[in-house]
Amino acid sequence: MDRRYRSTLPSGTGCAVSLSDFTNFDCHVVKSVMAGDRSVYLGPRMKRLRRELGLTQAQVAADLDISASYVALLERNQRPLTADLLLRLARTYRIDLADFAGEGAQDQAARLTAALKDPMFADIDLPTLEVSDAAANFPGISEAFLRLHTAWAERQIELADRAAQAASEGEASDPVAEVQRFLAARRNCFPALDEEAETIAGRVAEAGGLIPYFKARHRLRVRMLPSEVMGGSQRRYDRHREEVLIDDALDGASRQFQLAQQLAYIELRRPVDAAMKDGHFTSDASQRLARRAIAGYAAAAIAMPYSAFAKAAEARAYDIEALARAFGASFEQTAHRLTTLQKPGQESVPFFFIRVDAAGNVSKRLDGAGFPFARHGGGCPLWSVHHVFKRPREIVTQWVELPDGKRFFSIARTVTAGGGGYGTARVERAVALGCAAEHAHRLIYTRGQQEQAADQATPIGITCRLCQRIECAARSAPPIGRQILPDDYHRGALPFAFGEG
Repeated sequence: MDRRYRSTLPSGTGCAVSLSDFTNFDCHVVKSVMAGDRSVYLGPRMKRLRRELGLTQAQVAADLDISASYVALLERNQRPLTADLLLRLARTYRIDLADFAGEGAQDQAARLTAALKDPMFADIDLPTLEVSDAAANFPGISEAFLRLHTAWAERQIELADRAAQAASEGEASDPVAEVQRFLAARRNCFPALDEEAETIAGRVAEAGGLIPYFKARHRLRVRMLPSEVMGGSQRRYDRHREEVLIDDALDGASRQFQLAQQLAYIELRRPVDAAMKDGHFTSDASQRLARRAIAGYAAAAIAMPYSAFAKAAEARAYDIEALARAFGASFEQTAHRLTTLQKPGQESVPFFFIRVDAAGNVSKRLDGAGFPFARHGGGCPLWSVHHVFKRPREIVTQWVELPDGKRFFSIARTVTAGGGGYGTARVERAVALGCAAEHAHRLIYTRGQQEQAADQATPIGITCRLCQRIECAARSAPPIGRQILPDDYHRGALPFAFGEG
């Protein structure tokens, strides 16, 4: 190793050190250690650093002016790493103290805790202290476990889809289903992207908005052009002319989202690639759709930064319209963003989200609340998301109960895409956002309703083929496994009559 970075600290373990001498380092961790004269055990991190630098214990001991046997004790966590030694390491090897001393360990521990809540670990005693120790002392193994668990969760969802679909061998995979599995396995949450986007959002705010930020940081001019000039594009990035072109028929929220998404493609390319790295995509179409979905996630994270948005959501009791106005977003964008607030250690209410057209076709589906969406075929016609087309732009709430007894609270409303001018195509869809009954009391929409939830719950099914509620007048198909009775001499009011069993 190049020894020009050798420590200039006085010899001896008791030398006095001033934090002002380390202005080039993040000393937050050292301050917290020195306050209260606490010590920390970071042996595995120290050992990994030494190996990365290609040094022996004797060389490290010489650099830090301690004995080789003391280095061995430190690496085995048999001695604490004091604030004085942390500062020596920082000065000697030019390391970032926050990274080395484990500010990220809290996030790692939160991610481990979330993964270990999986029912498959229910019979294992996993004390919080043990999880924290694993994250702090064995970060590599912790990260390996998290990657394996994520891959396992994605595989389980894929197997469930295959069983439901009963796909024949060799059948082409569905790119949309692949992306839905990819997002579901990660609970539609990418904490690393949220952190990067939050930093960018701060710079955008300082610049006075996205348009001046593009100009100041990237020398890109933003131009609003008529739809006929845009040729069917909502956004176009012209690198040669150093312009970002936006269709002027878009409303304000859509313009901001398109600009934020373009910014994500420019500044968050590496984090987006990293988020996709462990995805198992079988086609280029799946990869492109996943990349677009993650870029959209990043755009929402820039427009609605995680910490500020989560805090506002809790303060406003998840009032979607109020949050949309506060952040200059649309109803759908805001509802979608609410499904992503599951950053380990900073979780908000877990929501599911669905978007359907008047014919019942699903164009977007995200599940963070354990709602069993119909993978194939139509949904339940008794769910209010299919009725709100009769009450455009009005929020309709509903308690629903599934055949297994689970209850959810649903918020549905119509949303409009397109338009912006006379004769311009306009598409009307319905979106529903919902959560499990135990979280519903935190929503503004349930105030005064919680005690009546049991009486108000509408019995619904996942889809007619999987629903065993035989007394349903809205049924469109018989459930799998039930025998249909003949109606030669008798026809009841219900669509089908079934035999026992």
